[in-house]
Amino acid sequence: MFIAEKGMDIETVEVDMRNAEQMSPEYRALNPHCTVPTLVMDNGRCLLSTAAIRQYLEAVQPSPCLLGETAEEKGVIADLLYDIESGGLSAVAEAFRNRSKGFVGRATTGPVGYDQIPELAERGAARLRHFFAGIDQMIGDKQFLAGDKFSAADIDLLVLIDFAGWVKQTLPDDAVNAKRWYDLVSSRPSAKL
Repeated sequence: MFIAEKGMDIETVEVDMRNAEQMSPEYRALNPHCTVPTLVMDNGRCLLSTAAIRQYLEAVQPSPCLLGETAEEKGVIADLLYDIESGGLSAVAEAFRNRSKGFVGRATTGPVGYDQIPELAERGAARLRHFFAGIDQMIGDKQFLAGDKFSAADIDLLVLIDFAGWVKQTLPDDAVNAKRWYDLVSSRPSAKL
């Protein structure tokens, strides 16, 4: 979605995670962490995290700006990304990876397998419910999460809400602002790719 919003033409290659392609020797040669995404730059060097990839793409093509233009915008968006990743996305991952049969022996990302812990699935679900309870206030009456401009924070929150469906979590019924925001952001062309 970030690439689409930037209007960049970047070759993408699907990684078949259901069949653990990210664990293959070929993929591991690119990314020893065995995680996705990985960005292979023109010089062959690889960026191994979403945060690094976003920073790189923003520097390569600054417009439209998705990580903030002013110092304040950059700080606000970085804070929102941290909140969404640590409070929401990690909770979904904790719940899903510790509950799903497809992740037996693979409860964490990376090259080392770890057993599932059912209590972590329950804790992740509880953390996610707590995070979701605050989304409506986080958005408030703003058009987008960080204000009047679409940003990477909107992308991450949209991804979080969609991923939460995997653990049967949805926005609270009374989350009027969040539902308005979700309809707006999910209707963007980049969200449909």
